[in-house]
Amino acid sequence: MLRIEFGLCVLALIIAFIHPQLGSRWFENVERRFAALARRRALSVILAGLLALALRAALLPIEPTPEPIVHDEFGYLLAADTYAHGRLTNPTHPMWMHFESLSIIQRPTYQCFAQPAQGMILAFGTVIFGHPFWGVWLSSGVMSAAICWMLQGWLPARWALLGGLLAVLRYGTFSYWGNSYWGGAMAAIGGALVIGALPRIKRSRRVRDALAMGVGLSILANSRPYEGFVLSLPVAMALFAWMFGRKGSSWRISLTRVVLPISTLLAAVGIGMGYYSWRVTGSVFKMAYQVERETYSSIPFMLWQPEKQREHVYPYAAMKQLYTDAEPRLYRVARTPIGFIFVEMRKALRFWRFYLGPVLTFPLLMLSVSLPPAFSCSSMTMRTRLLFAIMTASLIGVAAETFFDPHYAAPVAGLVLAFVLLAMRHLQRWQHSGRPTGLFLTRAILVIAATMFTFRAAASAAHLNLRREEAASWDERMAPSFGRAKIERELDRVTGPVLVVVRYTPQHNPFEEWVYNRAEIDNAHVVWAREMDGPENDKLLAYFYGRRAFLLQADAKPPALSPYNSTQQTTPQQSSASNAMRHHSTTNQ
Repeated sequence: MLRIEFGLCVLALIIAFIHPQLGSRWFENVERRFAALARRRALSVILAGLLALALRAALLPIEPTPEPIVHDEFGYLLAADTYAHGRLTNPTHPMWMHFESLSIIQRPTYQCFAQPAQGMILAFGTVIFGHPFWGVWLSSGVMSAAICWMLQGWLPARWALLGGLLAVLRYGTFSYWGNSYWGGAMAAIGGALVIGALPRIKRSRRVRDALAMGVGLSILANSRPYEGFVLSLPVAMALFAWMFGRKGSSWRISLTRVVLPISTLLAAVGIGMGYYSWRVTGSVFKMAYQVERETYSSIPFMLWQPEKQREHVYPYAAMKQLYTDAEPRLYRVARTPIGFIFVEMRKALRFWRFYLGPVLTFPLLMLSVSLPPAFSCSSMTMRTRLLFAIMTASLIGVAAETFFDPHYAAPVAGLVLAFVLLAMRHLQRWQHSGRPTGLFLTRAILVIAATMFTFRAAASAAHLNLRREEAASWDERMAPSFGRAKIERELDRVTGPVLVVVRYTPQHNPFEEWVYNRAEIDNAHVVWAREMDGPENDKLLAYFYGRRAFLLQADAKPPALSPYNSTQQTTPQQSSASNAMRHHSTTNQ
Protein backbone atom coordinates (compact mmCIF):
# COMPACT_ATOMS: atom_id res chain seq x y z
CA MET A 1 0.00 0.00 0.00
CA LEU A 2 2.84 2.41 0.70
CA ARG A 3 4.28 1.59 -2.71
CA ILE A 4 0.93 2.37 -4.34
CA GLU A 5 0.77 5.67 -2.48
CA PHE A 6 4.30 6.56 -3.53
CA GLY A 7 3.50 5.60 -7.12
CA LEU A 8 0.44 7.86 -7.14
CA CYS A 9 2.58 10.76 -5.90
CA VAL A 10 5.05 10.20 -8.74
CA LEU A 11 2.19 9.98 -11.24
CA ALA A 12 0.74 13.26 -9.94
CA LEU A 13 4.13 14.93 -10.33
CA ILE A 14 4.41 13.74 -13.94
CA ILE A 15 0.92 14.93 -14.82
CA ALA A 16 1.58 18.29 -13.12
CA PHE A 17 4.43 18.98 -15.55
CA ILE A 18 2.67 17.60 -18.64
CA HIS A 19 -0.94 18.71 -18.22
CA PRO A 20 -1.47 20.79 -15.04
CA GLN A 21 -4.89 22.03 -16.23
CA LEU A 22 -6.31 18.50 -16.08
CA GLY A 23 -9.70 18.59 -14.36
CA SER A 24 -9.33 22.28 -13.50
CA ARG A 25 -12.98 23.16 -14.28
CA TRP A 26 -14.28 20.38 -12.06
CA PHE A 27 -11.85 21.28 -9.27
CA GLU A 28 -12.85 24.96 -9.44
CA ASN A 29 -16.54 24.12 -8.99
CA VAL A 30 -15.81 21.85 -6.06
CA GLU A 31 -13.47 24.40 -4.46
CA ARG A 32 -16.08 27.18 -4.62
CA ARG A 33 -18.59 25.04 -2.78
CA PHE A 34 -15.94 23.81 -0.38
CA ALA A 35 -14.88 27.39 0.46
CA ALA A 36 -18.52 28.36 1.07
CA LEU A 37 -18.92 25.46 3.46
CA ALA A 38 -15.63 26.19 5.22
CA ARG A 39 -16.73 29.76 5.99
CA ARG A 40 -19.35 28.25 8.27
CA ARG A 41 -16.78 27.39 10.90
CA ALA A 42 -18.94 25.66 13.49
CA LEU A 43 -20.57 23.54 10.81
CA SER A 44 -17.14 22.59 9.44
CA VAL A 45 -16.00 21.35 12.84
CA ILE A 46 -19.19 19.32 13.29
CA LEU A 47 -18.92 17.95 9.77
CA ALA A 48 -15.35 16.72 10.31
CA GLY A 49 -16.38 14.88 13.46
CA LEU A 50 -19.55 13.38 11.99
CA LEU A 51 -17.72 12.27 8.85
CA ALA A 52 -15.20 10.31 10.93
CA LEU A 53 -18.02 8.67 12.89
CA ALA A 54 -20.06 7.87 9.78
CA LEU A 55 -17.13 6.41 7.85
CA ARG A 56 -15.99 4.19 10.71
CA ALA A 57 -19.54 2.98 11.31
CA ALA A 58 -19.98 2.27 7.59
CA LEU A 59 -16.79 0.19 7.65
CA LEU A 60 -18.02 -2.14 10.39
CA PRO A 61 -19.08 -4.90 7.93
CA ILE A 62 -15.47 -5.16 6.69
CA GLU A 63 -13.67 -3.84 9.78
CA PRO A 64 -15.73 -5.17 12.73
CA THR A 65 -15.24 -4.21 16.34
CA PRO A 66 -11.64 -5.13 17.16
CA GLU A 67 -10.50 -7.80 19.56
CA PRO A 68 -7.88 -6.78 22.14
CA ILE A 69 -4.43 -8.17 21.33
CA VAL A 70 -1.70 -5.87 22.68
CA HIS A 71 -1.26 -6.06 26.46
CA ASP A 72 -1.88 -2.32 26.90
CA GLU A 73 -5.35 -2.84 25.44
CA PHE A 74 -6.23 -5.31 28.18
CA GLY A 75 -4.99 -2.83 30.77
CA TYR A 76 -7.22 -0.07 29.39
CA LEU A 77 -10.17 -2.46 29.22
CA LEU A 78 -9.63 -3.32 32.88
CA ALA A 79 -9.72 0.38 33.70
CA ALA A 80 -12.89 0.81 31.62
CA ASP A 81 -14.60 -2.11 33.35
CA THR A 82 -13.61 -0.70 36.72
CA TYR A 83 -14.97 2.79 35.97
CA ALA A 84 -18.12 1.32 34.41
CA HIS A 85 -18.82 -0.35 37.77
CA GLY A 86 -18.54 3.02 39.52
CA ARG A 87 -15.12 2.43 41.10
CA LEU A 88 -11.68 3.97 40.66
CA THR A 89 -9.81 0.75 41.38
CA ASN A 90 -10.27 -2.78 42.70
CA PRO A 91 -9.02 -4.56 45.82
CA THR A 92 -6.16 -7.00 45.44
CA HIS A 93 -7.52 -10.48 44.86
CA PRO A 94 -6.57 -13.26 47.35
CA MET A 95 -5.21 -15.30 44.42
CA TRP A 96 -3.40 -12.30 42.86
CA MET A 97 -0.19 -14.24 42.19
CA HIS A 98 -2.03 -16.26 39.56
CA PHE A 99 -3.23 -13.08 37.83
CA GLU A 100 -0.03 -11.07 37.40
CA SER A 101 0.41 -9.79 33.86
CA LEU A 102 1.77 -6.95 31.74
CA SER A 103 0.22 -3.46 31.86
CA ILE A 104 -1.60 -4.02 35.14
CA ILE A 105 -0.69 -3.82 38.79
CA GLN A 106 -1.98 -6.20 41.46
CA ARG A 107 -0.83 -4.37 44.56
CA PRO A 108 -1.59 -2.21 46.46
CA THR A 109 -4.73 -2.40 44.29
CA TYR A 110 -5.76 -4.16 41.10
CA GLN A 111 -5.85 -1.67 38.21
CA CYS A 112 -4.38 -0.62 34.85
CA PHE A 113 -0.89 0.88 35.07
CA ALA A 114 -1.65 3.80 32.70
CA GLN A 115 -3.34 7.17 33.06
CA PRO A 116 -7.15 7.07 33.24
CA ALA A 117 -8.28 9.06 30.17
CA GLN A 118 -8.36 6.15 27.72
CA GLY A 119 -10.10 3.91 30.25
CA MET A 120 -12.70 6.63 30.85
CA ILE A 121 -13.65 6.98 27.19
CA LEU A 122 -13.86 3.18 26.91
CA ALA A 123 -16.05 3.13 30.02
CA PHE A 124 -18.28 5.76 28.43
CA GLY A 125 -18.74 3.51 25.41
CA THR A 126 -19.52 0.57 27.69
CA VAL A 127 -22.10 2.38 29.82
CA ILE A 128 -23.85 4.34 27.06
CA PHE A 129 -23.60 1.99 24.09
CA GLY A 130 -22.86 -1.38 25.68
CA HIS A 131 -19.35 -1.94 24.30
CA PRO A 132 -15.99 -0.19 24.87
CA PHE A 133 -15.38 0.07 21.10
CA TRP A 134 -17.96 2.81 20.88
CA GLY A 135 -15.78 4.88 23.15
CA VAL A 136 -12.95 4.43 20.63
CA TRP A 137 -15.38 5.35 17.85
CA LEU A 138 -16.50 8.50 19.65
CA SER A 139 -12.95 9.60 20.44
CA SER A 140 -12.01 9.33 16.74
CA GLY A 141 -14.85 11.65 15.78
CA VAL A 142 -14.08 14.17 18.52
CA MET A 143 -10.40 14.09 17.53
CA SER A 144 -11.19 14.94 13.88
CA ALA A 145 -13.47 17.78 14.98
CA ALA A 146 -10.89 19.09 17.48
CA ILE A 147 -8.13 19.11 14.84
CA CYS A 148 -10.37 21.05 12.44
CA TRP A 149 -11.15 23.54 15.23
CA MET A 150 -7.46 23.87 16.09
CA LEU A 151 -6.50 24.57 12.47
CA GLN A 152 -9.15 27.27 12.22
CA GLY A 153 -7.18 29.25 14.78
CA TRP A 154 -4.03 29.22 12.67
CA LEU A 155 -5.09 28.95 9.03
CA PRO A 156 -7.81 30.24 6.67
CA ALA A 157 -11.10 28.42 7.00
CA ARG A 158 -10.89 26.33 3.82
CA TRP A 159 -7.44 25.04 4.73
CA ALA A 160 -8.64 24.18 8.23
CA LEU A 161 -11.54 22.14 6.83
CA LEU A 162 -9.16 20.40 4.44
CA GLY A 163 -6.98 19.51 7.43
CA GLY A 164 -10.02 18.12 9.23
CA LEU A 165 -10.78 15.88 6.25
CA LEU A 166 -7.18 14.67 6.15
CA ALA A 167 -7.42 13.86 9.86
CA VAL A 168 -10.51 11.76 9.15
CA LEU A 169 -8.83 9.86 6.32
CA ARG A 170 -5.43 9.39 7.93
CA TYR A 171 -6.06 9.04 11.65
CA GLY A 172 -9.78 8.63 12.33
CA THR A 173 -10.78 5.49 10.45
CA PHE A 174 -8.20 2.84 9.54
CA SER A 175 -5.43 3.76 11.97
CA TYR A 176 -4.99 1.76 15.16
CA TRP A 177 -6.32 4.79 17.01
CA GLY A 178 -9.74 3.88 15.64
CA ASN A 179 -9.25 0.12 15.41
CA SER A 180 -7.93 -0.90 18.80
CA TYR A 181 -8.28 -0.03 22.46
CA TRP A 182 -4.68 1.21 22.63
CA GLY A 183 -5.42 4.91 22.55
CA GLY A 184 -4.00 7.92 20.76
CA ALA A 185 -7.10 9.91 19.90
CA MET A 186 -7.56 11.25 23.44
CA ALA A 187 -4.07 12.76 23.55
CA ALA A 188 -4.57 14.16 20.03
CA ILE A 189 -7.76 15.85 21.27
CA GLY A 190 -5.90 17.36 24.21
CA GLY A 191 -3.06 18.66 22.04
CA ALA A 192 -5.49 20.14 19.49
CA LEU A 193 -7.44 21.98 22.20
CA VAL A 194 -4.29 23.47 23.74
CA ILE A 195 -2.75 24.59 20.45
CA GLY A 196 -6.06 25.75 18.99
CA ALA A 197 -6.95 27.82 22.06
CA LEU A 198 -3.69 29.80 22.01
CA PRO A 199 -4.39 32.13 19.03
CA ARG A 200 -8.03 32.55 20.10
CA ILE A 201 -7.00 33.64 23.60
CA LYS A 202 -4.50 36.12 22.16
CA ARG A 203 -7.14 37.49 19.81
CA SER A 204 -10.20 37.69 22.05
CA ARG A 205 -9.31 36.80 25.65
CA ARG A 206 -12.56 34.88 26.07
CA VAL A 207 -13.18 32.68 29.07
CA ARG A 208 -14.46 29.85 26.87
CA ASP A 209 -11.15 29.69 25.00
CA ALA A 210 -9.25 29.62 28.27
CA LEU A 211 -11.45 26.77 29.45
CA ALA A 212 -10.83 24.95 26.17
CA MET A 213 -7.09 25.17 26.84
CA GLY A 214 -7.63 23.99 30.40
CA VAL A 215 -9.66 21.00 29.21
CA GLY A 216 -6.91 20.18 26.71
CA LEU A 217 -4.24 20.34 29.38
CA SER A 218 -6.36 18.14 31.64
CA ILE A 219 -6.79 15.51 28.93
CA LEU A 220 -3.05 15.53 28.24
CA ALA A 221 -2.27 15.15 31.95
CA ASN A 222 -4.50 12.08 32.07
CA SER A 223 -3.40 10.48 28.79
CA ARG A 224 0.18 11.45 27.86
CA PRO A 225 1.36 13.56 30.82
CA TYR A 226 5.03 13.82 29.86
CA GLU A 227 4.45 14.60 26.18
CA GLY A 228 1.65 16.96 27.15
CA PHE A 229 3.92 18.80 29.57
CA VAL A 230 6.63 19.21 26.93
CA LEU A 231 4.10 20.54 24.41
CA SER A 232 2.55 22.93 26.92
CA LEU A 233 5.85 24.59 27.90
CA PRO A 234 6.32 26.70 24.72
CA VAL A 235 2.56 27.36 24.70
CA ALA A 236 2.72 28.72 28.26
CA MET A 237 5.80 30.80 27.45
CA ALA A 238 4.11 32.32 24.42
CA LEU A 239 0.95 33.01 26.41
CA PHE A 240 2.74 34.76 29.27
CA ALA A 241 4.99 36.72 26.90
CA TRP A 242 1.88 38.02 25.17
CA MET A 243 0.03 38.80 28.41
CA PHE A 244 2.80 40.71 30.16
CA GLY A 245 4.12 42.34 27.01
CA ARG A 246 1.09 44.63 26.90
CA LYS A 247 0.79 47.88 28.84
CA GLY A 248 -2.02 49.32 30.89
CA SER A 249 -4.79 47.24 32.40
CA SER A 250 -4.94 44.57 29.67
CA TRP A 251 -2.80 42.17 31.67
CA ARG A 252 -5.28 42.41 34.55
CA ILE A 253 -8.09 41.46 32.21
CA SER A 254 -5.95 38.57 30.96
CA LEU A 255 -5.44 37.35 34.51
CA THR A 256 -9.17 37.28 35.25
CA ARG A 257 -10.31 35.95 31.86
CA VAL A 258 -7.43 33.62 31.04
CA VAL A 259 -5.17 32.71 33.95
CA LEU A 260 -7.89 32.37 36.59
CA PRO A 261 -10.18 30.03 34.57
CA ILE A 262 -7.27 27.84 33.48
CA SER A 263 -5.78 27.73 36.97
CA THR A 264 -9.10 26.95 38.64
CA LEU A 265 -9.83 24.13 36.24
CA LEU A 266 -6.34 22.66 36.50
CA ALA A 267 -6.42 22.90 40.30
CA ALA A 268 -9.67 20.92 40.40
CA VAL A 269 -8.29 18.35 37.96
CA GLY A 270 -5.05 18.16 39.94
CA ILE A 271 -6.95 17.41 43.14
CA GLY A 272 -8.90 14.73 41.31
CA MET A 273 -5.71 13.19 39.93
CA GLY A 274 -4.16 13.17 43.38
CA TYR A 275 -7.22 11.48 44.83
CA TYR A 276 -7.17 8.90 42.05
CA SER A 277 -3.50 8.13 42.67
CA TRP A 278 -4.15 7.84 46.38
CA ARG A 279 -6.94 5.33 45.81
CA VAL A 280 -4.87 3.28 43.32
CA THR A 281 -1.37 3.40 44.79
CA GLY A 282 -1.91 4.65 48.33
CA SER A 283 0.01 7.86 47.66
CA VAL A 284 -1.11 11.18 46.21
CA PHE A 285 2.30 11.58 44.60
CA LYS A 286 2.74 8.10 43.09
CA MET A 287 1.12 7.09 39.82
CA ALA A 288 0.21 3.55 38.88
CA TYR A 289 2.90 3.36 36.19
CA GLN A 290 5.52 4.10 38.87
CA VAL A 291 4.29 1.11 40.85
CA GLU A 292 4.53 -1.04 37.72
CA ARG A 293 8.13 0.09 37.11
CA GLU A 294 9.15 -0.42 40.73
CA THR A 295 7.54 -3.86 40.84
CA TYR A 296 8.98 -5.31 37.65
CA SER A 297 11.56 -3.15 35.89
CA SER A 298 14.88 -1.42 36.52
CA ILE A 299 14.71 0.52 33.24
CA PRO A 300 13.36 4.10 33.35
CA PHE A 301 11.05 5.61 30.76
CA MET A 302 13.54 8.40 29.99
CA LEU A 303 16.97 7.86 28.46
CA TRP A 304 18.55 10.51 30.65
CA GLN A 305 17.46 8.72 33.83
CA PRO A 306 19.89 6.21 35.39
CA GLU A 307 19.15 2.52 35.51
CA LYS A 308 18.02 1.50 38.98
CA GLN A 309 19.26 -1.69 40.56
CA ARG A 310 16.35 -3.51 42.17
CA GLU A 311 15.54 -7.09 43.00
CA HIS A 312 12.46 -8.21 41.11
CA VAL A 313 10.53 -11.47 41.21
CA TYR A 314 8.75 -12.55 38.03
CA PRO A 315 5.85 -14.99 37.76
CA TYR A 316 7.12 -16.66 34.57
CA ALA A 317 10.22 -16.84 32.41
CA ALA A 318 9.04 -14.84 29.39
CA MET A 319 8.06 -11.89 31.58
CA LYS A 320 11.47 -12.01 33.22
CA GLN A 321 13.14 -12.06 29.80
CA LEU A 322 11.23 -8.94 28.76
CA TYR A 323 12.13 -6.93 31.83
CA THR A 324 15.67 -8.20 32.39
CA ASP A 325 16.87 -8.66 28.81
CA ALA A 326 14.80 -6.94 26.10
CA GLU A 327 14.18 -3.65 27.90
CA PRO A 328 17.73 -3.29 29.33
CA ARG A 329 19.26 -4.11 25.94
CA LEU A 330 17.28 -1.37 24.19
CA TYR A 331 18.01 1.13 26.97
CA ARG A 332 21.75 0.45 27.05
CA VAL A 333 22.09 0.55 23.27
CA ALA A 334 20.20 3.84 23.11
CA ARG A 335 22.60 5.41 25.62
CA THR A 336 25.60 4.84 23.32
CA PRO A 337 26.31 7.44 20.60
CA ILE A 338 25.82 5.11 17.65
CA GLY A 339 22.96 3.26 19.32
CA PHE A 340 21.20 6.54 20.07
CA ILE A 341 21.33 7.49 16.39
CA PHE A 342 19.96 4.11 15.37
CA VAL A 343 17.12 4.21 17.92
CA GLU A 344 16.17 7.77 17.00
CA MET A 345 16.16 6.94 13.28
CA ARG A 346 13.84 4.06 14.02
CA LYS A 347 11.54 6.38 15.98
CA ALA A 348 11.60 8.88 13.11
CA LEU A 349 10.67 6.18 10.60
CA ARG A 350 7.73 5.02 12.70
CA PHE A 351 6.65 8.64 13.20
CA TRP A 352 6.84 9.25 9.45
CA ARG A 353 4.93 6.09 8.56
CA PHE A 354 2.07 6.95 10.88
CA TYR A 355 1.70 10.71 10.65
CA LEU A 356 2.82 11.47 7.10
CA GLY A 357 3.50 8.68 4.64
CA PRO A 358 4.38 9.58 1.04
CA VAL A 359 1.38 11.77 0.22
CA LEU A 360 1.67 14.14 3.21
CA THR A 361 5.46 14.22 2.91
CA PHE A 362 5.12 15.32 -0.71
CA PRO A 363 4.19 19.01 -0.06
CA LEU A 364 6.93 19.27 2.56
CA LEU A 365 9.53 18.04 0.08
CA MET A 366 8.19 20.39 -2.59
CA LEU A 367 8.99 23.36 -0.35
CA SER A 368 12.49 23.15 -1.81
CA VAL A 369 11.09 24.47 -5.12
CA SER A 370 7.92 26.30 -4.05
CA LEU A 371 9.51 28.70 -1.55
CA PRO A 372 11.01 31.95 -2.87
CA PRO A 373 14.79 31.75 -3.55
CA ALA A 374 15.57 34.32 -0.87
CA PHE A 375 13.45 32.60 1.78
CA SER A 376 15.08 32.04 5.17
CA CYS A 377 13.99 31.25 8.70
CA SER A 378 13.72 34.97 9.39
CA SER A 379 11.09 35.12 6.63
CA MET A 380 8.69 32.99 8.67
CA THR A 381 5.77 34.72 10.28
CA MET A 382 5.71 34.87 14.08
CA ARG A 383 2.81 32.41 14.11
CA THR A 384 4.75 29.87 12.04
CA ARG A 385 7.79 30.28 14.29
CA LEU A 386 5.63 29.57 17.32
CA LEU A 387 4.24 26.40 15.73
CA PHE A 388 7.77 25.38 14.85
CA ALA A 389 8.89 25.94 18.46
CA ILE A 390 6.05 23.78 19.80
CA MET A 391 6.85 21.01 17.34
CA THR A 392 10.58 21.17 18.06
CA ALA A 393 10.05 20.93 21.82
CA SER A 394 7.67 18.01 21.38
CA LEU A 395 10.01 16.07 19.09
CA ILE A 396 12.95 16.62 21.44
CA GLY A 397 10.79 15.33 24.26
CA VAL A 398 9.88 12.17 22.34
CA ALA A 399 13.54 11.64 21.39
CA ALA A 400 14.42 11.52 25.10
CA GLU A 401 12.08 8.59 25.78
CA THR A 402 13.33 5.03 26.05
CA PHE A 403 10.34 3.51 24.29
CA PHE A 404 8.21 4.79 21.42
CA ASP A 405 4.98 4.06 19.63
CA PRO A 406 3.18 6.54 17.37
CA HIS A 407 0.54 7.37 19.97
CA TYR A 408 3.26 8.69 22.28
CA ALA A 409 3.46 11.71 19.95
CA ALA A 410 -0.33 12.00 19.58
CA PRO A 411 -0.49 15.52 21.10
CA VAL A 412 1.18 16.90 17.93
CA ALA A 413 -1.14 15.14 15.45
CA GLY A 414 -2.93 18.38 14.58
CA LEU A 415 0.37 20.23 14.48
CA VAL A 416 1.73 17.81 11.87
CA LEU A 417 -1.26 18.57 9.65
CA ALA A 418 -0.75 22.30 10.21
CA PHE A 419 2.74 22.10 8.73
CA VAL A 420 1.49 20.00 5.82
CA LEU A 421 -1.19 22.60 5.08
CA LEU A 422 1.29 25.47 5.32
CA ALA A 423 3.47 23.66 2.78
CA MET A 424 0.44 23.11 0.53
CA ARG A 425 -0.36 26.83 0.62
CA HIS A 426 3.14 27.60 -0.67
CA LEU A 427 2.95 24.81 -3.20
CA GLN A 428 -0.38 26.06 -4.55
CA ARG A 429 1.23 29.29 -5.76
CA TRP A 430 4.20 27.62 -7.44
CA GLN A 431 4.31 27.71 -11.23
CA HIS A 432 6.58 26.01 -13.72
CA SER A 433 7.03 27.78 -17.05
CA GLY A 434 4.07 29.98 -16.21
CA ARG A 435 1.70 27.02 -15.72
CA PRO A 436 -0.17 26.13 -12.48
CA THR A 437 1.92 23.09 -11.64
CA GLY A 438 1.74 23.65 -7.89
CA LEU A 439 -2.03 24.12 -7.94
CA PHE A 440 -2.50 20.74 -9.60
CA LEU A 441 -0.19 19.05 -7.08
CA THR A 442 -2.10 20.59 -4.18
CA ARG A 443 -5.36 19.30 -5.57
CA ALA A 444 -3.82 15.88 -6.15
CA ILE A 445 -2.87 15.43 -2.48
CA LEU A 446 -6.45 15.11 -1.24
CA VAL A 447 -7.35 12.98 -4.27
CA ILE A 448 -4.49 10.58 -3.47
CA ALA A 449 -5.49 10.42 0.21
CA ALA A 450 -9.10 9.63 -0.74
CA THR A 451 -7.92 7.08 -3.32
CA MET A 452 -5.75 5.30 -0.80
CA PHE A 453 -8.65 5.24 1.65
CA THR A 454 -10.77 3.59 -1.05
CA PHE A 455 -8.01 1.07 -1.82
CA ARG A 456 -7.75 0.22 1.85
CA ALA A 457 -11.50 -0.33 2.16
CA ALA A 458 -11.48 -2.47 -0.98
CA ALA A 459 -8.59 -4.53 0.38
CA SER A 460 -10.54 -5.24 3.57
CA ALA A 461 -13.66 -6.12 1.62
CA ALA A 462 -11.63 -8.52 -0.53
CA HIS A 463 -9.95 -9.98 2.59
CA LEU A 464 -6.48 -9.20 1.25
CA ASN A 465 -3.70 -9.91 3.74
CA LEU A 466 -1.74 -6.65 3.79
CA ARG A 467 1.73 -6.90 5.24
CA ARG A 468 2.00 -5.09 8.56
CA GLU A 469 5.46 -3.66 7.88
CA GLU A 470 4.04 -1.76 4.89
CA ALA A 471 1.34 -0.15 6.97
CA ALA A 472 0.78 3.59 7.21
CA SER A 473 -1.54 5.35 9.64
CA TRP A 474 -4.65 4.66 7.55
CA ASP A 475 -3.59 1.03 7.28
CA GLU A 476 -1.91 0.35 10.59
CA ARG A 477 -2.18 -3.34 11.34
CA MET A 478 -2.12 -4.49 14.92
CA ALA A 479 -0.18 -7.59 15.91
CA PRO A 480 -1.91 -10.71 14.57
CA SER A 481 -4.39 -12.42 16.84
CA PHE A 482 -2.95 -15.29 18.84
CA GLY A 483 -6.37 -16.82 19.45
CA ARG A 484 -7.44 -15.58 22.87
CA ALA A 485 -10.65 -13.92 21.72
CA LYS A 486 -11.74 -17.00 19.78
CA ILE A 487 -11.26 -19.31 22.77
CA GLU A 488 -12.97 -16.83 25.07
CA ARG A 489 -16.00 -16.84 22.78
CA GLU A 490 -16.05 -20.63 22.98
CA LEU A 491 -15.85 -20.51 26.77
CA ASP A 492 -18.66 -17.98 26.94
CA ARG A 493 -20.94 -20.70 25.54
CA VAL A 494 -20.03 -23.10 28.36
CA THR A 495 -22.77 -23.53 30.92
CA GLY A 496 -21.74 -22.27 34.35
CA PRO A 497 -18.66 -20.32 35.48
CA VAL A 498 -15.27 -21.30 34.10
CA LEU A 499 -11.68 -21.26 35.37
CA VAL A 500 -8.91 -21.41 32.75
CA VAL A 501 -5.47 -22.37 34.06
CA VAL A 502 -2.89 -21.12 31.57
CA ARG A 503 0.33 -23.05 31.08
CA TYR A 504 3.31 -21.37 29.41
CA THR A 505 6.60 -22.82 28.20
CA PRO A 506 9.87 -21.05 29.10
CA GLN A 507 10.05 -19.84 25.47
CA HIS A 508 6.66 -18.14 25.60
CA ASN A 509 6.29 -14.76 23.85
CA PRO A 510 5.37 -12.30 26.63
CA PHE A 511 3.36 -10.17 24.17
CA GLU A 512 0.95 -13.07 23.62
CA GLU A 513 -0.53 -12.77 27.07
CA TRP A 514 -3.66 -14.71 28.04
CA VAL A 515 -4.04 -13.90 31.73
CA TYR A 516 -6.31 -10.87 31.86
CA ASN A 517 -9.53 -10.62 33.79
CA ARG A 518 -12.51 -8.40 34.45
CA ALA A 519 -12.56 -5.89 37.27
CA GLU A 520 -14.76 -8.18 39.39
CA ILE A 521 -12.84 -11.42 39.00
CA ASP A 522 -15.02 -13.57 41.24
CA ASN A 523 -18.18 -12.58 39.34
CA ALA A 524 -16.72 -13.10 35.85
CA HIS A 525 -18.00 -15.98 33.75
CA VAL A 526 -14.43 -16.81 32.66
CA VAL A 527 -11.44 -16.41 34.99
CA TRP A 528 -7.94 -16.68 33.53
CA ALA A 529 -5.18 -17.78 35.93
CA ARG A 530 -1.52 -18.61 35.53
CA GLU A 531 -0.48 -22.15 36.45
CA MET A 532 2.02 -22.43 39.28
CA ASP A 533 3.09 -25.53 41.24
CA GLY A 534 0.85 -28.20 42.70
CA PRO A 535 0.09 -26.71 46.15
CA GLU A 536 -0.58 -23.25 44.72
CA ASN A 537 -2.80 -24.70 42.01
CA ASP A 538 -4.71 -26.64 44.66
CA LYS A 539 -5.36 -23.38 46.51
CA LEU A 540 -6.56 -21.80 43.27
CA LEU A 541 -8.93 -24.68 42.54
CA ALA A 542 -10.20 -24.65 46.11
CA TYR A 543 -10.87 -20.92 45.97
CA PHE A 544 -12.80 -21.25 42.72
CA TYR A 545 -14.56 -24.42 43.78
CA GLY A 546 -17.65 -24.95 41.65
CA ARG A 547 -16.16 -23.62 38.43
CA ARG A 548 -15.40 -25.90 35.51
CA ALA A 549 -11.61 -25.93 35.25
CA PHE A 550 -9.79 -26.06 31.93
CA LEU A 551 -6.10 -26.23 31.09
CA LEU A 552 -4.90 -23.98 28.28
CA GLN A 553 -1.53 -24.87 26.78
CA ALA A 554 -0.86 -21.42 25.39
CA ASP A 555 2.21 -22.30 23.33
CA ALA A 556 0.73 -25.27 21.50
CA LYS A 557 0.05 -24.71 17.80
CA PRO A 558 -2.85 -24.06 17.88
CA PRO A 559 -3.41 -23.34 21.60
CA ALA A 560 -4.92 -26.43 23.21
CA LEU A 561 -7.81 -26.32 25.66
CA SER A 562 -8.71 -29.40 27.72
CA PRO A 563 -10.30 -30.26 31.10
CA TYR A 564 -7.87 -29.48 33.90
CA ASN A 565 -6.48 -32.41 35.86
CA SER A 566 -4.97 -31.31 39.16
CA THR A 567 -2.59 -34.28 39.08
CA GLN A 568 -0.88 -33.00 35.93
CA GLN A 569 2.72 -32.06 36.54
CA THR A 570 4.01 -28.54 36.03
CA THR A 571 7.39 -27.78 34.56
CA PRO A 572 10.40 -27.09 36.79
CA GLN A 573 10.39 -23.50 35.54
CA GLN A 574 6.79 -23.01 36.67
CA SER A 575 7.49 -24.62 40.02
CA SER A 576 10.51 -22.40 40.69
CA ALA A 577 8.54 -19.33 39.67
CA SER A 578 5.72 -20.15 42.05
CA ASN A 579 8.15 -20.87 44.88
CA ALA A 580 9.76 -17.48 44.29
CA MET A 581 6.35 -15.86 44.27
CA ARG A 582 5.40 -17.50 47.57
CA HIS A 583 8.64 -16.19 49.05
CA HIS A 584 7.95 -12.77 47.55
CA SER A 585 4.44 -12.78 49.00
CA THR A 586 5.64 -13.87 52.45
CA THR A 587 8.41 -11.28 52.67
CA ASN A 588 6.05 -8.49 51.68
CA GLN A 589 3.21 -9.22 54.06
